[in-house]
Amino acid sequence: MFYRGTNVKPGEVSLAHNGVLFLDEMPEFKRTALEALRQPLEDGFVTISRASGSFTFPARFSLIGAANPCPCGYYGFSDGVHHCTCSPHQIKKYMGKISGPIFDRIDIYISVPAVKPEELKSKSSGEPSEKIRERVIRVHEIQKRRFKGRKVRFNSQMGRREIKEFCRMSEEAEEMLVKAVRAFGLSTRAYTRVIKLSRTIADLDGSDVIQTKHIAEALSYREQALK
Repeated sequence: MFYRGTNVKPGEVSLAHNGVLFLDEMPEFKRTALEALRQPLEDGFVTISRASGSFTFPARFSLIGAANPCPCGYYGFSDGVHHCTCSPHQIKKYMGKISGPIFDRIDIYISVPAVKPEELKSKSSGEPSEKIRERVIRVHEIQKRRFKGRKVRFNSQMGRREIKEFCRMSEEAEEMLVKAVRAFGLSTRAYTRVIKLSRTIADLDGSDVIQTKHIAEALSYREQALK
């Protein structure tokens, strides 16, 4: 992720600062490269130490990773023609390249099934991008007003103080989250990430208070990580 040597320069994570870092075929990256993402994903900056000194670069980005479910790409997907040929050991080794701590730092997991031929011919394209853009802008404005005068800009950047101040939950929602922590053994990091994601979902729903449906949706996006 970084240029090596004595002439230290910012690498991909810093070039993606305030933007998106997309890692296609994520399990194909070297494990050491993926593990290097821990600090920037958590702190928003990266520090590199060399004999000539220590260097700190900004690295606050949105990470998007794409991955096949297995080396052959067909595990869990049966279309009557293709079938997974990978052994359980191969699948475990393949996905094992992404460590638990890295999984813990990812908020949303989405499974994308293969598109059927009849769907490719369909004229229906779902919700227009313009409508989605309007919704995103509206939520950005909500967060802009919420964090006015603070270093925090978005819900994802909230610390303990902001979570306590802005993430008010109904009793039922709080009870659901506590049960989920116990049932799934969520780490403290995962617990706070679920709360922050729930805050954003509630913003999209126009709700000042985080409700059970918002917690349930946030938890559903972590389903893959809980398996």
